[in-house]
Amino acid sequence: MTEPVALVTGANGWLGIRLVRALVSGLADDARFPAPQPPRTVRCLVLPSSDTSELEQLGGAVHIHPGDVRNPSSLRDFFAAAAGGTLFHTAGVIHPRRRTQELFEVNVRGTENVVTAAARAGVRRLVHVSSNSPIGTNASNRHVFDEGSPYNPYMGYGLSKRRAEDIVNRAGASGELEAVIIRPPWFYGPHQPARQTRFFTMIKTGRVPIVGDGENRRSMAYVDNICQGLLLGERVEKASGRTYWIADRNPYTMNEIVDTIEGVMEHDFGIQCKHRRVRLPGAASAAAYLADKILQNAGFYSPELHVLSEMNKNIACSVERARRELGYEPKVSLAEGMRRSLAWMRERGIQP
Repeated sequence: MTEPVALVTGANGWLGIRLVRALVSGLADDARFPAPQPPRTVRCLVLPSSDTSELEQLGGAVHIHPGDVRNPSSLRDFFAAAAGGTLFHTAGVIHPRRRTQELFEVNVRGTENVVTAAARAGVRRLVHVSSNSPIGTNASNRHVFDEGSPYNPYMGYGLSKRRAEDIVNRAGASGELEAVIIRPPWFYGPHQPARQTRFFTMIKTGRVPIVGDGENRRSMAYVDNICQGLLLGERVEKASGRTYWIADRNPYTMNEIVDTIEGVMEHDFGIQCKHRRVRLPGAASAAAYLADKILQNAGFYSPELHVLSEMNKNIACSVERARRELGYEPKVSLAEGMRRSLAWMRERGIQP
């Protein structure tokens, strides 16, 4: 039996490419998700003039649709004859190029345009990719967020993603379509952007910053673990109207993250690392937070300031609801995920 059409916004992004691959070829680490037979039609919304070569390699079931979530008229072909399908909304801006306005144009107005078009087209279910940022940071390194944790948006990005969640929840509550929200934290894996490569480079060269004692905890998510959560969000009927944290099984300390990557580089790839850290006091993140807030309040954005402001924060979540209700079981550990990331880089001649 042919599965209903899948529609993926942001399909040539870091997560989008991996999701399209999973929809076409299944998840190799999870027998519950084999390659569909016959192949499932997957429509991919991509920005005009963007590089779609990775998507084109996935076969004839993948259909490319140039468009922009900010422009409703550009979504018509994407949603044509999509009744009964599933929309995976992965499009979003995490680090705007210069102005914070872009966060709200894409993450809020773009989400509103996509949800409106999907409801009009008769899409059955929307699986929306949110973030940890609408919930903010933990009070301590022992605390973890669950789905009952209150909103406390972190800066402009967190506010934009909180407003996007509101749009999705309203649509689901009104019966326009079934709505599921997936909240992944910091994610990693193949197709990573340049900023993740820079992080590897800093570890190799001994310039990676550790703010405070490095024992603050971060939840992370390998891209295929997120894809499992997204596919379960589509498949499980009772997920409608629910929100789920999707991450690796347990949070990691910053020390553990850096040590793990360093070990994989050396032991699996023969990449010699300096075994040094740039130790900074907690005040460095506090100063970056203040500067970031002032800059964003003026409408501007600095990715370096923003990342530094988070470096001593705890951003940890529990995946127990997803495990209990969806049957979510993250298959890929931190070390294995980083091993696959570095293997992907090596295949493409990318040096950390």
